[in-house]
Amino acid sequence: MTSSVDEFSYPVKVGHISANPFTVRISADSADLVRLGAQWGVRDVQSFEAEVVLGRWKRDGVRVKGHVSVSIVQDCVVTLDPVAQLIEEDFEAVFLPENSRLAKRVQDGSAELVLDPEGPDLPETFTGDSIDVGAVAAEFAALAIDPYPRKQGVDYTDRIESDPATDKKPSPFAVLQGLKRDDADS
Repeated sequence: MTSSVDEFSYPVKVGHISANPFTVRISADSADLVRLGAQWGVRDVQSFEAEVVLGRWKRDGVRVKGHVSVSIVQDCVVTLDPVAQLIEEDFEAVFLPENSRLAKRVQDGSAELVLDPEGPDLPETFTGDSIDVGAVAAEFAALAIDPYPRKQGVDYTDRIESDPATDKKPSPFAVLQGLKRDDADS
């Protein structure tokens, strides 16, 4: 994962991770909340907290498991009024150094990558000596954001829909058919 100045970040040195898992608690300050709001494209991020358990995976990998709690405010897609959303999301990911033999993708004979949609995610690779667990937690929280938030009790009652069964507009071909008859009568 690449980190930018505009993204939420909490790097952890891989060298400090042992076989005995340890917990990291992340809490965003006001500047981080503004950064997350811009990153996610939401009106306001009121809180962001994550509890992340880090431990070794196989020999040189790192397993990241955790839970993220986020409170955001978005615009209602119908009324544009503020809508609050509370996100509680568990996540898990495995990271391997990019030069690890376990990081190489297994392909079948046709050079296609075979994935099991119900199976675990493939390990992600990292470069350098740290993993950005803040970006991992923020990514999983972003995936849980409702893309079409609606204010409680608001419905799409004023929408206009066209139903071909009840729509009685004349077909453009019917108009042409009428022109053809007029030419034949002349």
